[in-house]
Amino acid sequence: MKAETIAVGSELLTPDKTDTNSLFITARLNEAGFQVHRKTVIGDREEDIAALVGEALSRSALIIIIGGLGPTEDDLTRQAVSRILRRPLAVDTDLLEAIRGRFASRGIAMPKINERQAQVLEGAEVLQNPRGTAPGMWIEEKNTRIVLLPGPPRELQAMFLASVAPRLSGLRSGRQMVRRTVNVVGLSESEVDSRVSPIYTSYPGIETTILASTAQITLNLSQWLKPGETTGELDELTARIAEALGDTVYSTSGETLEEVVGRQLRDSGNSLAVAESCTSGAVAMRITRVPGSSDYFLGGVLCYSNEAKQSLCAVPACLLEKHGAVSAEVAEAVAQGVRRALNSHIGLSITGIAGPGGGSAEKPVGLVYFGLAGSRGSGHERRVIPGDRESVRERAATYALAYLRRYLLAECRRNPTP
Repeated sequence: MKAETIAVGSELLTPDKTDTNSLFITARLNEAGFQVHRKTVIGDREEDIAALVGEALSRSALIIIIGGLGPTEDDLTRQAVSRILRRPLAVDTDLLEAIRGRFASRGIAMPKINERQAQVLEGAEVLQNPRGTAPGMWIEEKNTRIVLLPGPPRELQAMFLASVAPRLSGLRSGRQMVRRTVNVVGLSESEVDSRVSPIYTSYPGIETTILASTAQITLNLSQWLKPGETTGELDELTARIAEALGDTVYSTSGETLEEVVGRQLRDSGNSLAVAESCTSGAVAMRITRVPGSSDYFLGGVLCYSNEAKQSLCAVPACLLEKHGAVSAEVAEAVAQGVRRALNSHIGLSITGIAGPGGGSAEKPVGLVYFGLAGSRGSGHERRVIPGDRESVRERAATYALAYLRRYLLAECRRNPTP
């Protein structure tokens, strides 16, 4: 059961916008037994969209077209599909009234331009949009199903789950894609592969891919299962890979690093305060992204200047003068200072040179120190992080969380829960 997605929108062909909808759709299609064999992004040209849909009809049992269903002149998906299928468009009066009523519920008169969103292809089934004005469509063309969905993710996801997924259940091929992920921090892509390739190559029925992203590695394991088959082999491979990579694995269940650290803090009864310089609050943002983080996160300090380090974290001026702001000594002092200032169990600090300027032979661009202070004293970690300014900052935030995770692991081993 082959499927493909077509994301429509000229903005997706620029550096400013990324197609994330296809990731959500691919996961849901795999669960339904469809193999996604092609993803395409195409601009807002009616003839190009029509030609691509025509090609897709010859190779896919399911085509999902994303975007181009709005009210403006460059929303051309309806017209393109109408052209290639030779099915006329007509205004659905019930749908038009529903769209008009949606505007009225917000105290707004519907602009005339929105009338085109009520145009439906002959023979198409309308998919209601509870979160927007662009309805979707389900079209059956010989042996192929074509689905038109709006582009905004919150609209697309709700519509897919409510209206598309139930229809796909009746088209199941009998197989289902099952996935596992192994998330790693602290090793390079080549280091990970050298350790685990002898393991995963001995499982030919499981597809293993290694994805390197900023400061971390993700191994994606996937297997197609027939009805009645279990996930035993997949689970065994996951466990063997995790064992080979040891403590560098922070999750095999899809948890983010900040979720893992949050769970460690909650389970250990520790509270945390952070003080950030070169990361400008990125660590605190990630920690507080997790619901319930107020249980363990007390607050953060953005101490960018030397004066701020002194006034907010009580770092002695003589320490800054002797060692400089980017140093092991200052990183530890800042961690101790924020711990005292917010009365937390643990203080975490980050200070570094994100660039592009400010570096030297002794302290190059990308040099970052992480400080950590707890009940057993303080420590630090030094890294020289490659990349541009944003890459250094993003990686530094990940490495700070990874440093904290290792500290909490060590604490847990010293003081295991009864």
